[in-house]
Amino acid sequence: MCSCISRILWLLCRLPVGLTLPTSMELRLVTYSFSIELYFIYYKVLGTFIMEWDEGKLLANKLLSSKDSAKMYAERLSELAAALGFDGWLVNMEVSVDVGQIPNLEEFVSHLTQSMHSLVPGSLVIWYDSVTIDGNLNWQDQLNEKNKAFFDISDGIFVNYTWKENYPKQSAEVAGDRKFDVYMGIDVFGRNTYGGGQWTTNLALDVIKRDNVSAAIFAPGWVYETKQLPDFQTAQNRWWGLVERSWDISQNYPLTLPFYSNFDQGHGYHISVDGKQISQTPWNNNSSQSFQPLLEFFGESTAGNLEVVVDLKEPSYNGGGNLAFNGTLDDDIHFSARLFEGKLQLADSPVHFTFSVKSNGSSLLGLSLEFTSAVRKQKSVLLASWGDSLMTMTRFVRHFDNVIMPHRVTKLETEPSWVILESSIAMEGYMLTKIHAVCYKLRPEVHKSESQGKTMAFSPAEYHAVLGHLAIDSRTLNSDFPPSTSWLVDGNYIEWSSGSHGSRKLNVKLVWKLKDGKTHLFPKYYIYVKKQPDLSIAEPNGSLQLVQEYLGVAEVEAFYVSDLVVSSGTSSVKFIIQVCSLDGAFQKLEESPSIDLDVQGS
Repeated sequence: MCSCISRILWLLCRLPVGLTLPTSMELRLVTYSFSIELYFIYYKVLGTFIMEWDEGKLLANKLLSSKDSAKMYAERLSELAAALGFDGWLVNMEVSVDVGQIPNLEEFVSHLTQSMHSLVPGSLVIWYDSVTIDGNLNWQDQLNEKNKAFFDISDGIFVNYTWKENYPKQSAEVAGDRKFDVYMGIDVFGRNTYGGGQWTTNLALDVIKRDNVSAAIFAPGWVYETKQLPDFQTAQNRWWGLVERSWDISQNYPLTLPFYSNFDQGHGYHISVDGKQISQTPWNNNSSQSFQPLLEFFGESTAGNLEVVVDLKEPSYNGGGNLAFNGTLDDDIHFSARLFEGKLQLADSPVHFTFSVKSNGSSLLGLSLEFTSAVRKQKSVLLASWGDSLMTMTRFVRHFDNVIMPHRVTKLETEPSWVILESSIAMEGYMLTKIHAVCYKLRPEVHKSESQGKTMAFSPAEYHAVLGHLAIDSRTLNSDFPPSTSWLVDGNYIEWSSGSHGSRKLNVKLVWKLKDGKTHLFPKYYIYVKKQPDLSIAEPNGSLQLVQEYLGVAEVEAFYVSDLVVSSGTSSVKFIIQVCSLDGAFQKLEESPSIDLDVQGS
């Protein structure tokens, strides 16, 4: 579960990315793909500026040698954050400092905060509870007179993990109007942290919420790193369920249109486009993560409930993930699972919903929508699956204010198991607040035997359905992509080298842009290569079947190809850039921009 909780600063780890400043001070920076992932779900991304151990003390002396030095490093850090696209710094001075250098340290923190705000509006500089105002490395576990001077000149304080139950309340009193800028630390590994972390992390969160301060969760990767049972996905949902039950959900989506999710988690075992697999190689790319559903964890399975999981192994519709619904379901009931909680204000034009489903037997899957008006009037709408309209209406008329059958049902020719459902609804003046999946089977609610006149009982039957993607837009999803001639595609830093068995290896940086410069309309690009055989040496009666090979995905208008093996007998290679729009649609490969490179030195 990837719930977005307000007032929680969470750190996966101190990322081991080193960077050398003029005095070799150590920085831990988020990777580009990780920052893209967090931006996508509206998190701020901070780098860590840390000094620790004996080496850190030596570097601190250089940093704090004068106020000019402190200001210079603050400016360089701000410029670095602005250039690399992240939102500020966590400053952790885990070394003792000569008391005479404290004014310079205050100058550093103050100037860093001011310069960050100037260069990156909305940025944050968070002070870690470490060195005190008297220069001692003495973790206070609360906000008090020993560290408040640093709190006053920054955007907040990350309080050390070993606090006592009354410390959040005391810290709130010291902070006054800025109590929400106090982030009480929680170590999920449970190392001397209040409540024990791990599966009791919620105990600390309950106290923090009660006393009206904020939380800083360190290392939720504990679930993965310690291989919690029964499997990562189940354990991950369970752990984030603890956080949600303690603090609820305050991050809502969809907020704007278009909205798109293919439930991709940024890693998997295959990649698909429009129901067709283009790669069956395991992969990991955090920047490919899509909006995640707000799945609820119910504990052990119960009769009549379905298990709902993000499935990375079932062949997907787009990307590498699906939402799978498995279990048993009585014929006379329907099962509802929360997907998203939004704040999408609807205008006078219709809103179009498109989603892909594959299922077994009589298993059907639709979407339920909940709307709220300005006067808090509630309405529920079912976007039903395909099937008998009369039976569907009869089945659900008592459960929803409106039941809408899809106006278009498309069964893919290449992948017959996927069905694309399209529905539209007009709800001017209402806000879309909730989206649920609805699992059901179409059966008569009561069936009497003609010979005996007795009502027959229903028995639970196997249910299996997969939701591949969900797209919401104010227009029909027929994306108009610029023709290939509208693009400029080039190859830079081209290098050919010899490989084994007469093959060649290619390194190249592919770059592309629209001639009118409007590339911001497209969030990502899939990159393929086709290898053209040398017709002069090809067998005269041989049939040529060129197949494009998927290379990777780019979130910017550039892609590096490294050590691409080109077998002997190949005359040229064609690189194809398949454009993806904000609504999740892909340009046809034959209409996509491309570039041809002749094989050199063969």
